[in-house]
This record gives sequence, C-alpha cells and structure tokens, in this order.
Amino acid sequence: MEDLKNENKSLVNEIIKQQNAREHLANERTLLAWIRTSIGIMAFGFVVVKFSLFIKQLSFLLQKDIVIPQHGYSSVIGIALVAVGAIVLLLAFIKYKQTERQLNSDSFKSSSTLALSLTIIILLISVLLILYLIENTSRY
Repeated sequence: MEDLKNENKSLVNEIIKQQNAREHLANERTLLAWIRTSIGIMAFGFVVVKFSLFIKQLSFLLQKDIVIPQHGYSSVIGIALVAVGAIVLLLAFIKYKQTERQLNSDSFKSSSTLALSLTIIILLISVLLILYLIENTSRY
C-alpha cells in the first residue's frame, strides 16, 4: 500500500514538472513573439526615415525633379518608431522575467498592460502618419 502511494506521488510530481516546463516554454515563446514585434516596429521606423532618401535617389536615377517635402516629419516619426520598438523590447524582457518569477512561485497573474500600451502607442503613431500623408498628398 505504501509503495502505491509513493508511486502515485512520483507520478504526480512528474506531471507537475512537465506542466511547469510547458508554462516556462510558453513564456519563452511569448518573449520571442514580442522580440519579433519590436524588430518589426524598428524596421518600419527605419524604412520611414530612409524613404525620403530613397525618393531622392530614385529621382536622380530617373533624372527627374521630384519635389520632396522638407518638413522632417518622416524622420521624427521614424525615430519615434525605432524608439518604441526598443522600449517594447525592454518591456517584453521585464514582463518575461516577471512571469518567470510568478511561475516559479506558483502565483501567476495574467496582465495585458504591455499589449494595451503597445496598441495605444502604435495607434497614436498611425494617426500621426495618416495626418502626415493627408497633408502631403493634398499639396500635389
């Protein structure tokens, strides 16, 4: 009878270890998804900054005079996107470590603060980009 209890305990402990490993691996996959997101945001910011340079080079190759607005908004927005991507990367790592501590102490509490913050920031930048595009396309 005692052997059966010990066998059941070891089986339960093995199941708990496997479940704990799955939770930690899911936490790592979530971190990797946030890293991909931050890289995408930073790459988009880089493209926004370099787009006017591309247009200038294209006009030189085509030997046509293309009027390019010199407001500097694209640089500001692009740099802001790169900064947002870097901040997302930092916050994702902090969230990863926080979740890891909670999983280790069996006190996990779900939170969508990072996702909500990123959504609001990207929405604001998108509105700025839309206003910028509307202003520039209405001139031509």
